[in-house]
Amino acid sequence: QVQLVESGGGLEQPGGSLRLSCAASGITFSMYAMSWYRQAPGKQRELVAAITPGGSTVYADSVKGRFTISRDNAKKTVYLQTNSLKPEDTAVYYCKATYGLRIYWGQGTQVTVSS
Repeated sequence: QVQLVESGGGLEQPGGSLRLSCAASGITFSMYAMSWYRQAPGKQRELVAAITPGGSTVYADSVKGRFTISRDNAKKTVYLQTNSLKPEDTAVYYCKATYGLRIYWGQGTQVTVSS
């Protein structure tokens, strides 16, 4: 059974920071590309950041310089460090694991940045 369990979401003030975690089970974690997506009400789900098995990273332009994705293969966990948060970052953040045609999603964690 595959599970992606997210944690670390919550309410933050503009300019604040938080660290999202996604713990995986039931997969050979080191083989999977891991990514974070977010979706605000009435908006399209968008890629925030991704990290390959080799450690290469990509970021959405809107979060470059503010967010950092990382992974710990021993803990089978991927992280998203969010700094300098803006109200526009408010969304449900989803963890995604991808290996070939296999795609798994977490249930999401709410991030709210007050205005």
